[in-house]
Amino acid sequence: MSLSRHFPVISTRPFAACLFGGLLALAPVAQAEEAGNARWVSDSLNTYVRSGPTDGYRIVGTLSSGQKVELLRSQGDYSQVRAENGNAVWIPSRDLQAVPGQAERLPQLEQQVAELSAELKGIDDAWKARVQGMQETLDSRKQLIDELQAARSALDSELTTARAELRDAQAQLGEEQQQVLMRYMVYGGGIAGAGLLLGLILPTMLRVKRKRNDQWF
Repeated sequence: MSLSRHFPVISTRPFAACLFGGLLALAPVAQAEEAGNARWVSDSLNTYVRSGPTDGYRIVGTLSSGQKVELLRSQGDYSQVRAENGNAVWIPSRDLQAVPGQAERLPQLEQQVAELSAELKGIDDAWKARVQGMQETLDSRKQLIDELQAARSALDSELTTARAELRDAQAQLGEEQQQVLMRYMVYGGGIAGAGLLLGLILPTMLRVKRKRNDQWF
């Protein structure tokens, strides 16, 4: 307990200040129940303390905001508390709170901020590694697809060339077949003509030969 007014100045790092409001909701509820009779002076003010449980008792000093005290008993709108120096004084019950003040909670909040930041960094690093792995897999698959497309293009080109060669070969074969057929036709016609001519000439020659033979006798 101090006899002079004292307003503590709380200094926070910018990052901790940004997350302070959110982390207040994360402060463990167990703090509100620790030690059972532990209380803290409200953060919003420095309060006068009296020698008795009513406004009629004289002021014997002040308690600083956020200061820890031990609750001894309550009577009406006042509570008797024991300060760190061992003195038992009376303070309005509305000026007490069941959780530590900001000055006491700040190191814990800063530690939570650091832990959350480390956890977020770990999550971010893990996600980056996963994304990198997915990107590498995607790149390898894309490369494989490009290679397959190139191979398919080459096969398509070879197929087109083979089809063109097949058409040329079929056309050439058709021409050769026609030439062979014409040769067969000419050859067959010649043989047929020779046979016909021989069929016409041979009987005549035989008749002439018989006549000559008949004249000798």
